[in-house]
Amino acid sequence: MKKHAELEGRTAVVLANTGTPGKPTPRAVRKYLSQFLMDRRIRPMGLVPWSLILHLCILPKRGKASAQKYRSIWTPEGSPLVATQEKLARGLEAHFAAQGTPVTVRSAMSYGQPSLEAAIKQLKKAGAARIVVLPLYPQAAFSTTGSVTDKAERAFRKSHFKGETVVVSDYHNHPVYLKAMAAAIRNAGYNPASDDRLLFSFHSVPLNDLEAGDNYELQVGASSLGIANELGLDRRQWTIGYQCQFDKGRQWLKPFSRDTLKAWAENAGDARVFIACPNFAIDCLETIYDIQQQFVPEYTARKRDWELYGEAHDHDGEQPAYAPAATGEIVYVPCLNATKAHVKVLASVLEPHLGLGR
Repeated sequence: MKKHAELEGRTAVVLANTGTPGKPTPRAVRKYLSQFLMDRRIRPMGLVPWSLILHLCILPKRGKASAQKYRSIWTPEGSPLVATQEKLARGLEAHFAAQGTPVTVRSAMSYGQPSLEAAIKQLKKAGAARIVVLPLYPQAAFSTTGSVTDKAERAFRKSHFKGETVVVSDYHNHPVYLKAMAAAIRNAGYNPASDDRLLFSFHSVPLNDLEAGDNYELQVGASSLGIANELGLDRRQWTIGYQCQFDKGRQWLKPFSRDTLKAWAENAGDARVFIACPNFAIDCLETIYDIQQQFVPEYTARKRDWELYGEAHDHDGEQPAYAPAATGEIVYVPCLNATKAHVKVLASVLEPHLGLGR
């Protein structure tokens, strides 16, 4: 346990993310989803009716199914999100230390452990003079950054923290972030001078959030354009898609990435397809399971089906009325994760908020 005076007068940073179950078991997943889906910024209706629907209908079914998904991505270190974010926090703290900057960095989650409330409480007890919360969502949304802000402000009040507080709103257009994303895409093998296709896949949000004033879609567009400009692309070389819509009872921001990939499997020809997720700072269930274990195999299988269709209908060297797609490679671009490039991005984003007189 750290001494209470260890951080006296210092600035502390909390890297905040959504969260994950403590274990890949139905019970742990139900507990996590109960916290997550009861959030006022997440639930689709009033507290009482939603609580009944959630606990009587949704959680009993989703607990087991979601546990299987989490089990498929679990590592010896536990949750990949928690483990990688902790490494990122340590790397960022080491970066500041190497610069002679006295900044303590902690990793925390809105739901599950390590909790945002506990992190703020511990930093307050340790004597931090300023706490900066950085939600790890480059593009802010009511359901992500808004939720972190709610929880951070509640934790500040509950812990009676009297120092300076900052919650960073977003960094969707930060030049260091845009350059890092472009570099990650290049490093994955993407060639801007080729026929490669690039899909930017973002977390979807309910349309009623946008109608209520959420600027998420605008930030998604700005980030995508900024990354594309760093790559030297014209508008025909990339597109935006959305994933992770929670329910069918509401309208969600489209087009869906899965539908885009389905269409590309039929008409992309020999072009390689690259999927990047600028909205996700760290690989998690939505990128490891949804994309790498679902979208990529589905795309590959559909491409193969069209190739076999072409072979079956290629009589006397003549192609069918609509040409089948040839088999092309599909590549997932990893998130920035705990890389040095990501540390540099976050350090640049945080610098104006640290109050260090630079």
